Amino acid sequence: MNTKEYISSGIIESYILGHASPEEAGILECVMKNNAEVKEAFEEAQKTLEDLATAQAITPPSDLKAKIWNKIQKEQSSEEGIHVGSIEEAPVMKPLEVNVEIKRNNNWKTLGIAASVLFLVSIAGNLFWLNKQTENQKEIAQMNSEKKSQDVAMQKMNQKMAMFSNPDMQMVMLKGVEKHQDAKAMVFWDKKTKEVYLNAENLPKAPEGMQYQLWAIADGKPVNAGMYSENKDSLVALASISKAQAFAITLEKEGGSSVPTMENMFVMGEI
Repeated sequence: MNTKEYISSGIIESYILGHASPEEAGILECVMKNNAEVKEAFEEAQKTLEDLATAQAITPPSDLKAKIWNKIQKEQSSEEGIHVGSIEEAPVMKPLEVNVEIKRNNNWKTLGIAASVLFLVSIAGNLFWLNKQTENQKEIAQMNSEKKSQDVAMQKMNQKMAMFSNPDMQMVMLKGVEKHQDAKAMVFWDKKTKEVYLNAENLPKAPEGMQYQLWAIADGKPVNAGMYSENKDSLVALASISKAQAFAITLEKEGGSSVPTMENMFVMGEI
């Protein structure tokens, strides 16, 4: 809310008439200390209301004082039986001034307050809508992420099923060796296309700067069959191997090695 909107909201008039809440009054007083335009509007509104009250002041009839005093004498005499002195003994009363109370619900004030309420309701509605939209977007993003993960898992499952049902596909189970007895991996070797696929999801996570490398053992010699990457689909062909009697996996420096590091062999399986 800018300065002009704040001034036209009716809060200044409400404050002068004593209808502002403590919170509203505190805010206005703070704003007036720091905003000359608001303070000027306050002083102008205060003067306008005072002038209006003065202009509408009504001078009481000249005999009103006597009538009021006679009324008091009669009530006291009838209720207490006490003699009240004559009107000349009564203390001199100051002229009465009856100020007409400014109507609370005049049009300009009502419109100002209504505008303030509508403005606040609008802000609250917008905040609620934005929060709801943010929550909905988060839920949609989470659902999309879960669906994507499910789709990827289903795709991998379908690929595995297709490989299992392919008569040209030979599966070779690689089992853990020596100190890696719990390690496992599966090689899929297509005898027709000679392509080799590796499923190494059951191997331990490779240390930073290291990578698993697949080897085909052909005629007693190791042949590089490709590098396994954890962030790559496990069923992507790593290499084309024409013949092999066994497969093995070693842990090498990232990028691979020309010869296997035998002490870092994790799994091996014969065909």
